[in-house]
Amino acid sequence: MNRLPANRALDRALVTFITACLAILMFGLLGSPPAQAADEPERLRVADPYLELHTGPGRGFPIFFVVARDEWVQVELRSTDWFKVRTDGGKEGWVHRSQLASTFTTAGVQKSFRDVALDDYLARRLQMGAAWGKFKKEPMLKLWASYRLSETLHVEGTIGQVQGTFSGTDIWHVNLLAEPLSDVRLSPFFAIGVGKFKNLPNPTLVGALPTNANLSNASVGVRYHLTDRFIARADYSLYTAFVGDTRTGEYRAWTLGLAFFF
Repeated sequence: MNRLPANRALDRALVTFITACLAILMFGLLGSPPAQAADEPERLRVADPYLELHTGPGRGFPIFFVVARDEWVQVELRSTDWFKVRTDGGKEGWVHRSQLASTFTTAGVQKSFRDVALDDYLARRLQMGAAWGKFKKEPMLKLWASYRLSETLHVEGTIGQVQGTFSGTDIWHVNLLAEPLSDVRLSPFFAIGVGKFKNLPNPTLVGALPTNANLSNASVGVRYHLTDRFIARADYSLYTAFVGDTRTGEYRAWTLGLAFFF
C-alpha cells in the first residue's frame, strides 16, 4: 500500500493528535480519583452565615442541608476541591473548599486551605500525555506515560509515529527524566533514553530497504501546570539511530503536547 501524500499524512496526524488530546481531557475530567480520607479528622467552626452541604462532590449535586454560623463540622474525606463533612447532628455532605476557607479550627484560628490543585500537582506520581510536532520536517505524533520515582526523577515510556512522504517511521524509547524544579508551576526538564527505530519505505521506491535499528535520544523541555490535573509540555529532542556498525542517522524533533496526572 502506498504512503499517503504529505498533506494527507499531516491531516491524519493532526486528527489523531486531536483525538488523543480529547481522550486525555475526558479521562482527566471524568476519571476523578477516588475520595481520600483526611490525614486526621479535623473539627471546624462555621464563620460564614451558613455552610451548604451537597449530596455529592460537585456543584451539580443538590444542596440538602445548611449548617448555621458557629456550628461545628468534622472533615472526613476529600475528593479534589470537595470535602465530605459531618455535623454534630450526624448529617454528612460535601462542601467546596472555598466555603471551608473561612472556617476556624478548635484553636480559634482561621483554617488555611492551600490550593489543593497545586497540592495534587506537587504530589503527582503518574502522568499520561500526547504530543504533536515535527520529526525533521515530517509530522510526528507521540504518546507517553511516566512514573515519578522521586522529587526530581521520572521514568518515562514513549511511542511515536512519523508520517513521511516517502516512508513511515515508528519509534519507542524509555527515558530517565530529571526535573530539578519540580515544585514550581513552570518547570524545565532533561531526559536521556534508549529504544528502537523502525523505518518502512514506500514500496514504490525501488531498492529502498526497511530499517530496524537501536535508538538513543536526549531531550530538553518545559512543563507548565495549567489547571486541576492538566499539564502543557514542549520539548526538543535529538534522536540517534544506529543503522550499521559504522553508520548512524541523526534526527531532530520538537513537539507540543498535553498531559494529565493522578
